Amino acid sequence: MAARMSDRLAKPPLATFALAAFALAAVAELVSVAADARTGQLLAKPLLMPLLAVYVAARGGPRLLVAALLLGWGGDVFLLSSADGAFLAGMGCFAAGHVCYLTLFGRRRTRVDLALGYGLLVVVTLVLLWPDLPAELRVPVAGYSLLLAAMAYRASGLGPLAGAGGALFLFSDTLIAAGVAEWPRPPVADLWIMLTYIAAQALLTAGVLRAAVPAPYTTERAAP
Repeated sequence: MAARMSDRLAKPPLATFALAAFALAAVAELVSVAADARTGQLLAKPLLMPLLAVYVAARGGPRLLVAALLLGWGGDVFLLSSADGAFLAGMGCFAAGHVCYLTLFGRRRTRVDLALGYGLLVVVTLVLLWPDLPAELRVPVAGYSLLLAAMAYRASGLGPLAGAGGALFLFSDTLIAAGVAEWPRPPVADLWIMLTYIAAQALLTAGVLRAAVPAPYTTERAAP
């Protein structure tokens, strides 16, 4: 019993440090994107998801959530590269992360109208983008988009935090797809992509932790 309490007491400082470091890395990344500072992006972006994963682990969060975040880190690193195949490899990492999220969300109740809305949004987007996507990316982008929409929809069953995270993830990746199709995008599109992506992962993390992790010390205080 004493060992379990000691372990619990050791976690909050690490969680606080990891969350603060994540916030600093996020600010550094967004400033670097806004300033088009490539070196800053190369330094800050790879730190984001590992720091968030450390925070989750320190909080005693689900291992699947840690896996989803680390897969997101893999996607982030691949998308920093312009090498052939890097985009597909990054998309594959994110797709695996969405599978982790879907497994975490389980079969919680969700709204039917939301499912219809997400489904219609993805189908319309794909139909519009399809002619302008590179031929070799059409099928992978379509499959990924359907998986992402399913994740965003299922996230809503976990509550408003996770639901907002899923929606922002979909928005962020839609902006990326528009860029791949060479569509006109809003000013500072890369900044919007990173801002909504970082917020999405943070909100999904908060939503999963709120549903999966009890309040600190509740178990120990309730024990005789």
